[in-house]
Parts: sequence; C-alpha cells; structure tokens
Amino acid sequence: MTGILAPVASAFGMPLPSKYHQKGLATTTKNSPTSSPSTPTSSTTPRFPSPLITSFTAAPATASRPLSTISIDSVLSEPTTTLTSSSFYTTQMASPDTTRRPASVNMSPAPISVDTRPSAAILSSAFSSPRSVSPSRTIRETMNDSGVELPHRESARSSMDGTTATTNAIVPSSRTSLDSGRTSMSSDWPVHPGEINTIAQLDTLPFGTEVTFRARIETQRPISKVLDFLLLRDQTHSVQGVLARDAGNADFISWVRKINSESLVQITGTLKQPPEPIRSATHSGVEVAVDSVHLVNLAQNLPFSNYKPPETLRNRMNARILDLRHPSNQALFRVRAMVTRVFRNTLEEHGFVEINTPKLQPAATESGAAVFPVNYFGRRAFLAQSPQLAKQEAISADFGRVFEVGPVFRAENSNTHRHLTEYTGLDLEMAIDTDYHEVISFIDIFLKEVFRTVYASRELEVIRKRWPSKEFKWLEETLVLPFSEGLQMLRDDGREVEVEDLSTPDEMRLGELVRQKYDTDYYVLDKFPANARPFYTAKDPEDPTWTRSFDIFIRGQEICSGGQRIHNVGELRANMAEAGMAEDGMEDYLTAFELGAPPHAGAGLGLERIVAWMLELGDVRYASLFHRDPKSLPTKAPGLPHPEADTTKPHHADSPPPLEKLIANYGDATNTSWLDERFQIWRHETGAAIGWVQREKFAMITGDPLCDRNQYPQVIKAFIHHITVDLHLTPFWMLVSFEVQKILASELRWRSLTCTEEQRVDADKHNSAQIEGLAAKSRRVEREGVKIHEVKADEDFIARANPAIEEWKNNRKGKQVHLTEVRPWIDQEHRRYFAAEKDGKVMSMVVLAKLAPRHGWQVKWALDFPGAVNGAIEVLVSFALSNVTGKVTFGAGVSEKLTAGEHVGGLRAKFLSATYRSIIDSLGLRRKASFRSKFGALGEEIYICYPKKGVGLRDLQNVIKFFTD
Repeated sequence: MTGILAPVASAFGMPLPSKYHQKGLATTTKNSPTSSPSTPTSSTTPRFPSPLITSFTAAPATASRPLSTISIDSVLSEPTTTLTSSSFYTTQMASPDTTRRPASVNMSPAPISVDTRPSAAILSSAFSSPRSVSPSRTIRETMNDSGVELPHRESARSSMDGTTATTNAIVPSSRTSLDSGRTSMSSDWPVHPGEINTIAQLDTLPFGTEVTFRARIETQRPISKVLDFLLLRDQTHSVQGVLARDAGNADFISWVRKINSESLVQITGTLKQPPEPIRSATHSGVEVAVDSVHLVNLAQNLPFSNYKPPETLRNRMNARILDLRHPSNQALFRVRAMVTRVFRNTLEEHGFVEINTPKLQPAATESGAAVFPVNYFGRRAFLAQSPQLAKQEAISADFGRVFEVGPVFRAENSNTHRHLTEYTGLDLEMAIDTDYHEVISFIDIFLKEVFRTVYASRELEVIRKRWPSKEFKWLEETLVLPFSEGLQMLRDDGREVEVEDLSTPDEMRLGELVRQKYDTDYYVLDKFPANARPFYTAKDPEDPTWTRSFDIFIRGQEICSGGQRIHNVGELRANMAEAGMAEDGMEDYLTAFELGAPPHAGAGLGLERIVAWMLELGDVRYASLFHRDPKSLPTKAPGLPHPEADTTKPHHADSPPPLEKLIANYGDATNTSWLDERFQIWRHETGAAIGWVQREKFAMITGDPLCDRNQYPQVIKAFIHHITVDLHLTPFWMLVSFEVQKILASELRWRSLTCTEEQRVDADKHNSAQIEGLAAKSRRVEREGVKIHEVKADEDFIARANPAIEEWKNNRKGKQVHLTEVRPWIDQEHRRYFAAEKDGKVMSMVVLAKLAPRHGWQVKWALDFPGAVNGAIEVLVSFALSNVTGKVTFGAGVSEKLTAGEHVGGLRAKFLSATYRSIIDSLGLRRKASFRSKFGALGEEIYICYPKKGVGLRDLQNVIKFFTD
C-alpha cells in the first residue's frame, strides 16, 4: 500500500495485505509529460511517498482496463515538484446482473469535472422530505438524517445480491432516484473516464454506470463480517455505499471500518437500484456498489459527533467548521445567500444602485451606538457603525436610490441572543417623492419575496430537522401599527411601559399580541418617539415628540429600523448640538447638506436577524458563519502573565518577584488580601510567597502558596518549619484548595474541615436577562439618569469616590466579617473599575481584581453607597460580569454546613458543626451568599487545616476574631 493509505494503515497497526497490489513510487514533474514506475518495493517494507500527494495510480492493469495515472499539478506552489503515486484499496464486487470482474479505479487522463450547478433565485430542490420513525422493535441504535440516534429494527436488502440482512433502517424519504425518470441502460449514457462526479449528479445517471466521487463518511453501519453500509455525504446530498467482501478481499472492510467519521474519501463504484428506498440518504433510490475506497484526508480529534443530538451553542461555536458541515447548516447558509440575492434583485429591478461605503470613518456616525477605535497611522478613526452617513451623501450626490450589503460594527457590550458586534447589514436609501412610507413599500416587496421563496423551498425541511419552527404568517396587505397603538396594546395587557423605546421582552410580547389580534408574524411599528431615535431622524411636524421613523418585526423581534432623514443643514446642526455631538470629523457629512440634499429616507436591516427570527433559530450566532460578539477573539492565556515572576526560574534572594505579579501569575481570591498592611509575607528561595498574620500564639495563614503547583510540597514544608521551629508559633491554615489540604493532611497529618466555598460564576454564560428582577431594576436605573460604565481610576474619579467610601464605612453597623480592607486604589495595574454615577456623584462601585489565568477575575469589592438608586449595585455587577470572559469569583463565602475532612472524629465534627451554625446565624453570613447567588454563583469547597497538637476546640474562636477585627 502506498500513497495516502499506507501511513494510515501503519497508524492503525495494519500490515499491508499481500493480495493487494502494491506499486512502486512513480514520479513526474511539471516539465515531464509522462511518468514511469520505479522498482516495486518489498511487501514487508513499503516505501511511503511524500505527504503531498497529487497523482493517483489505479489498481493493477487488466486486459479490460489499462493502467493509467493522472497528475494534478496545478495546485503545487513550487515550479518543479515530485509527484508520488498512491494505490487504492480495491475489492471485487458481485451483483445479480453483472459478472465478477477485477475491480479497479478508472483514472485515465481526463479533465476533472467542475460542479456547475446554477445559482437560481429559487433554491435547489434535491432535498429529502420529512421523515417519520418506524415503530419497529429495538435492535440497535441508528441515526436519522439530523443525526439523532433512533432505535428500531428493519430489513435491509442490498442490490449486491438477493439476500436479506438485518440492518439499522432509517426513516423513509418521499424522494427516490426513480423520481429522476431513469429508464435507460448505461450504454445510452456517455461517461468520461476519470471524471469525478458529485453525489448530486448521481440521480442523472443510469444504473450500471461506474462513477467516481468524493464525499465524507457520515456514518458506518456494520451489518455483518461480510457486509458494511457507508452513508456518504457531500454538503446536503447523501447516498449509501455498499461494501461486501469475500475470500479475495478479507481485509478490505476491516480497513474501511477504521476510518473515522467526517474523513474525506474518494469512492469508485457502480450505481445500483436498491430493492427498497435507502431511508437514511437524500438520494434514496440509488446506492453505490463500492469497488474502491481512497482515503483523501483523515478526520482526527473530533470534539463531538455531528450525528447525535446537537451540542450546546458554545461547544458548536468553538468547533464551528465541524458544526457547519451538518446538512441543516449547509441548507441554512443557502437560505442566507438567497436573502441577499433577493435583496439585490428586488432593489436593482426598482432602479437602486449598489454602492460600497468606507468602513474606516473619522467620527462616530450615530448616537446611541458605541464604536471600535482604530489607530489609523497615528490618527483617530473608527470602524463604521453603519453606512448611514455615506448613504445620505450619495443621495445628496443625486444617486437617487442606493443600497449596500456589507459589514456593520457595533461596540455594544450586549451578550444576548440578538446582538453581534459585527453583522451583515442590508441598507438602502432613496430620495422620496411624497412620504417616507415609500421606503417601507420596497422593503415589504423584498421581505415577502423572501418569505415566499424560503417557505416553498426544500431547504426548509432540512433546516427544521435541527431547528423546528412554527408556521410563519404574513398578510397580503402588511400591517402598519402606530407606536402609540402598540404601546396601548401592551398597557391593556397589564404591562407597565413608558413612552420610550421598547425593551426586548415588551417587543416579544407585542409580537404575540399582534399575532393573536391580526394573525400575522410580520408587521411594521410606525412613528417612534424622538428620544429613541438618532440625531438625523426627521420629527413629525404635527407633534415633534414623535418621529417619521419605523421598525419592522418578525415573530416579535426587530429586524429593521428606518425612517425619513433631516435634509436641512440648519436643523441637522441643531440636533447634533442637542445630542452633544461635535462637528469635528463630520465636515464631509454636513457639506453634503450645505450643497442642497433632496428629501430622503432609508433603512437598515440585519441579515442575521432576518434569517434567525424567520427560521426560529433562537440565536443570531447560528446565522453568522463565524460570529463576533463581545466575548469573541479572547486573548489566549499565556503560560504566565508575568514571565519574569516565574518561581520555577532562579531569582536573586535580594530581589524576589513582586507580590502583585505573583498574584496575577498564581493567585486566587484569598491571595489578594495579602496586599493589606496587616499581612506579613514570607518568601521562599524560589521566590514563592505565603501571607500570614500573627495572633497570640497562632500564625493565621490564608490561601494557597503563590508559586507553581509542583512546588507546593517543598514550599509548604519550608514555611511550616519556619513558623514552628524558628518562630515557635502554631500554624492555622485557612481557605486553601483541595490540593493544599491533601498535602497538609497526608504529609503532615493535619486535621481539615470545610465550611467555606469559593463562589464562582462563568462570565461566558452570564445573561442579565435570566437574573430575576434585574430588567426592572435596569429600567429604574435608566429612568433615574444613572450612568453605568467602566471608569479609569484617575485623580478626578478617586476624589469623587473617596467621600462615598468613607460615608459607606461610617454607616456600617454591627460586627463586620471580612478578610480584606477596603483599599481599592492599590495595584491598579491588575484592577478594573466600574461605577454607577448620577450628576457626577458616585452611587455604586465595583472593582475587579485580576487573578491567575486559571482563576480569571475576582469581584474584589461591590460597594453600594448611601443614597444609591435601588438596584444600581445589581445592575453594575451584571455590567461588570458582561465585560470579562472566563471564570469570576466573588471570593470566599459560607457553606450551608460544616463538613469534616481529614482526621476529624465524629464527636469533634458534631461539636464543630453546631458551633458553626450558631456563628453564621449570629453574624448573618448567609446574606452575602444570597446576593451572590442571584448571579448564578456556585460553591467550590475550600478548606481550613490545623495540626492535631496545639489547637483546641476553644482556640477556634480565634478564627472568628481574625475575620471580625
């Protein structure tokens, strides 16, 4: 075996079968039109070719088929490249209507065919119909087309012979190869030797035709030792391949069965009519009697199976290429492409000109949308939030009607199912004759054509296998609902809504009410309030509190926003001043209106939203090829943020690594308290650090050592020796990980117990919409004019925050249980600051501390100052969590109960447990844990450890005093 197959066989530990032809390496170059075989290699020591394989050599020449080789050298980057032959694994096949013949691969020199399937406005129709599962008895797990495993028994017969074998039948398809009208014999159809077909073409060829095509192995179904079925997939098309073996090819099927799913193979075989439809394949009326299998590329390290129930959104996005291979995704992105095609066709038919606007702009183009700053050769620039200003400039340039399909960038930190930081915008702008509703009419034509096309397509059936969706309804005459009427419908439904832009839950509820009342999922909400629209939106002359603007909704979710624009430069400047926008960077825009722009209107649609809401995908990320949201492009965590503070590298004894950098390299939440003045810091010769506080005869130690975890044993033992032998103190170690607890318990025979938890959340899963009551608090905070934002801890902010901190300290009552002091301005290099402010007054503040990469961040302080708006601190904490990725800890909190660890007996454990309950009840320690639980914090046990001798039960009171001093 040579070529690609030989290394694979070697990797599987498979000897090369002597019965199979093994050809010596053949070479050719671009300058040589012919190739000649080299001396055949030994069967025991096969020669393996270069990994770059560009020529394929067939099986042995026979009287009926000459040996031939084709070279595909156009893909090579070098001007002269050696090409290596690659033998196929072949087998002899038999069927009722053919005589047994030596099987080989027809690879005579011929041009490789190119798939020239036309791109039509109406989507392709070669898709299977909905399946239904047979209620047969279970025999083994099988899979349906969407990849869901189904248990049942049926009989499957192959065209290879007249026998019947027990198999895993898969639900039926209404489409079979008989639908193609195949009536001719193979002699009536010319097939070019060496031509590579596609699965989509198989229905156009007669039975008995020998074909060669490439496909991925979707699944394998071993039926017996002599029969194997392959489900072969190419995009949305699939066909069954049948492999049978006899004494002459005993190793063939066993070799094929070791090829992983998703591997790319080249198949040569003969088209056969199966005795019954192949229910697992989209091409159900034909199967391929496989003569040879060539492994083109092996798929390895698959993170999940595409043919089992779908993985979570996060897992699928992390392995997006594999996820996109699923037929439902293949169909989904054909629908997406169709939407843009219909958009272009519709607008071009009505005189619109496609334009391409710059995505680097000198100023923020819209109020209300954050921007991505760009270093433009040392000058200030921004990624375009939309093509809005350029579209209007084109109208002033007398283009009349324009549109664009292009990227839109929004630096909005919204981790929701409906927001992306980069999406595809479908924008249009036009000079209007009488009214801005002219724009709505063109959008209406476009969207209705999309609805008609999608809901008549076979792609919809494939998509629904992964994303089931309800019937979509729209009216022949589209509903245009005034905003005020929509507001009243919500109020009549019992919802408290203000005259402002609707929240997402309000929009979705209004969609439900509209469907109930008007029997439509598609409608226009017209005349929005002025405070919810950008500065360039024209106001209603009859009532300036309203605007000539609209939003369009599908299934209660917005897909489009538009309206009439201001074309008077004086009015435009006044609106910019009112919105606090400087004219700096907007000179070109204003010049367009000084030159006399016509009355005009326009709109912007989100392509991902159209697709996602129409097909009920549930999240716009599914409709984006490779999505970008606030948590995309994460910084790959280096081995250490501060390599110079690596404790595994030698350090001078007089200059150990700074404590702050050790915390960022190795620390957890408890370690950040070591920066307080009451802690003494012991340093090991490696540069490792341990923080402790002396209290009477005890050394109170908190947290794990700051060093590489492999150094824990030596550092811990050296520190304990220092405390007990040099200082004659009794160590008492608290809030340590399970790993440190095991070292203390197993190697030093200490007692251990756990009554505390490191309360962590996963910021990647943080969703403010799922936090009970937070939406109402967010609206309250917004109505009160409170600004929620990240701040820089400069002199001005510190001067405004310090009085609030002092007032907060003075207002605290009763015993305070804490590990660290409120000193937010230390180690600012590893801090992030967030504030809720109103009229320059700091009302709440959250400080995040950077921990080791494996621990993420700590909510070091969450301070709700006196006089703050109710709920501001929850909104601020949620905002802070949405600005980071990975793990976040709120620090140590109390557990529900005390649990004995190592070397703690029954009576001692009972006494400690009773004492613990009384302490946490008297100090109200559960309140803090309750606050943290709102954000989904989960407890991770941390331990208290102490030596068997020298610590009595009464001495445990020192722990309470340590945390309350």
